[in-house]
Amino acid sequence: MAKTQLGARVDQEVAELARKRAADLGLSIGDYLARLVQDDASGLRARSVDAAARFLAEHQGVFDEAEDARQRSSAARAA
Repeated sequence: MAKTQLGARVDQEVAELARKRAADLGLSIGDYLARLVQDDASGLRARSVDAAARFLAEHQGVFDEAEDARQRSSAARAA
């Protein structure tokens, strides 16, 4: 497939994040951005966020219990 060059201006922090994340994934910045756009356009990102939100909602009690136990343990050590 033929490639087209795009230009965009972003904050320096965003540019550094993009470079680092692309490198972490072994991708060029262009390939990384293409992946982000494809995931967004396909709805993959939205479905992933929705699935994570459902998981957290369903299991919030477990997380709350673990946090409470951690706080009790920290308070006991401090006393």
